[in-house]
Amino acid sequence: MAGAAGPGTGPGAARGDGDDSLYPIAVLIDELRNEDVQLRLNSIKKLSTIALALGVERTRTELLPFLTDTIYDEDEVLLALAEQLGNFTGLVGGPDFAHCLLPPLESLATVEETVVRDKAVESLRQISQEHTPVALEAHFVPLVKRLASGDWFTSRTSACGLFSVCYPRASNAVKAEIRQHFRSLCSDDTPMVRRAAASKLGEFAKVLELDSVKSEIVPLFTNLASDEQDSVRLLAVEACVSIAQLLSQDDLEALVMPTLRQAAEDKSWRVRYMVADKFSELQKAVGPKITLNDLIPAFQNLLKDCEAEVRAAAAHKVKELCENLPTEGRETIIMNQILPFIKELVSDTNQHVKSALASVIMGLSTILGKENTIEHLLPLFLAQLKDECPEVRLNIISNLDCVNEVIGIRQLSQSLLPAIVELAEDAKWRVRLAIIEYMPLLAGQLGVEFFDEKLNSLCMAWLVDHVYAIREAATSNLMKLVQKFGTEWAQNTIVPKVLVMANDPNYLHRMTTLFCINALSEACGQEITTKQMLPIVLKMAGDQVANVRFNVAKSLQKIGPILDTDALQEEVKPVLQKLGQDEDMDVKYFAQEAISAVAQRLTKLDFPVKDNEEPSAPGADKNHFLRPRGPGEDTGKFVPLMSRHTESERLGWFPRRQ
Repeated sequence: MAGAAGPGTGPGAARGDGDDSLYPIAVLIDELRNEDVQLRLNSIKKLSTIALALGVERTRTELLPFLTDTIYDEDEVLLALAEQLGNFTGLVGGPDFAHCLLPPLESLATVEETVVRDKAVESLRQISQEHTPVALEAHFVPLVKRLASGDWFTSRTSACGLFSVCYPRASNAVKAEIRQHFRSLCSDDTPMVRRAAASKLGEFAKVLELDSVKSEIVPLFTNLASDEQDSVRLLAVEACVSIAQLLSQDDLEALVMPTLRQAAEDKSWRVRYMVADKFSELQKAVGPKITLNDLIPAFQNLLKDCEAEVRAAAAHKVKELCENLPTEGRETIIMNQILPFIKELVSDTNQHVKSALASVIMGLSTILGKENTIEHLLPLFLAQLKDECPEVRLNIISNLDCVNEVIGIRQLSQSLLPAIVELAEDAKWRVRLAIIEYMPLLAGQLGVEFFDEKLNSLCMAWLVDHVYAIREAATSNLMKLVQKFGTEWAQNTIVPKVLVMANDPNYLHRMTTLFCINALSEACGQEITTKQMLPIVLKMAGDQVANVRFNVAKSLQKIGPILDTDALQEEVKPVLQKLGQDEDMDVKYFAQEAISAVAQRLTKLDFPVKDNEEPSAPGADKNHFLRPRGPGEDTGKFVPLMSRHTESERLGWFPRRQ
């Protein structure tokens, strides 16, 4: 390979020697040396193809040594290389030769960029599974030892992720060495190495013998949990979950709980935050007895922590904590030991804490039952519905189905309605948008009668909001409501109110009518669209505002597939022809677009054609090619190349034969 990489190497050199088989590797080398990073990256991504062309032997003896020697490149190139090598076992001859992939990956595992090292470690873990036990001890374990004793912290951090994959299949003597190396890394002078070791402590504990866990892993856990760096201590909390799952209750109480209690009261809020974040997992790992004796008091402290981030993390876990409590006595525990702290959080000074609680508190109703929900939880829900923070109110409203199952929506209706109305009329349009998105969900929870009585008017009011995004969302909302309540409800309740807007003095509201018809037509079906909506659209074709008229053309194109051929021929055709001769160029353009679309539909339906007319072929509408207006014309618009008269004749309309 040294010769191939020399000065005379290249595509020309390969062909000059008459050996075309060298050409792929020569191209690879040339591209890897190219100044263009993208070319080098593309070359790396083609490694598998080139390896196939070279064959397994030359891949092992030439390609891999070359790659090992050239690991000095841009991070994105090295990342791609680390990823490619993880799937290279078959290209080097199978598991018997998997060790050939270790040298380049070992080099990649020592580079400075974290994502490259992580990808190299991931590939090494993948390849380790393909080693036989003999090959593992002969090739992979020495690699891990070299990385673990490397001079640079980068190699030592990479080694931490490899112990757990080689330990289970190693001999007892080698296992002892592996454990010794891991212990050394847990007490390394460099905080980054200790962080890496702490992050892999739980994973390593799972593959160790129980005696080794007690005698070696637990002391390491204790030391890491009291490390001077809080970034190390918080990772030890994560490892605690895995360790706790391996030990008996007595061992847990004696070996782990003192450290966990200390972590729950750590001076660093980030460590306490990690305890709160992992609380449900810790609860399952330690079991119900220790949960009642130790974890619930710790959870109470986290709920009243001085840092808002910790309180928010704990509030997120309230529902899971209650669900995981033993069924016997659960209600009493929640009412006496959890609920008083929840009541304080409802009026917390931090909106993120209140929002986190609002997202889960509704779930407690299914655990506590109807009486407790009405007496104790309902006042909290109503207080949150009146909260000044919109996100808190939205989180309550979005989870109403939990309470609805327990006490029925009528219990909430009197206080729920003012909160919804307030959100619907909020000065911030994004808040109004959020409540619109929840409206279909609310409709399903409240039922059609309550919705019609209390909320229907709100949905119609959004259609005339001064913000376009709100009007657009309100239109989509109507379509979802029709899908939920059915076409009969739409015909009696929604459609008449929408069609009345066609006479609104504000042209924007008249356009909203068209947008609603576009959305509702598919949900309502052919009969309602033809009998109720189509006449209004056709009437609006005579609107004095050009924007309304060209939206009429777009609407006719949109609802065309829903209409039958009679309506298209007898009602839509004359209107589109008239719009096609409009004085406004935009109206003409969209009318001709609609004519083309409808004509093509009629063609597909094999509608009869006059003897002297030919239907236009799909895609043959030359009117799609537009030119800018000439001097003296309005350059803000475009006009068709072909006149309206020519277009009408060319497309033709397909009347029934007499």
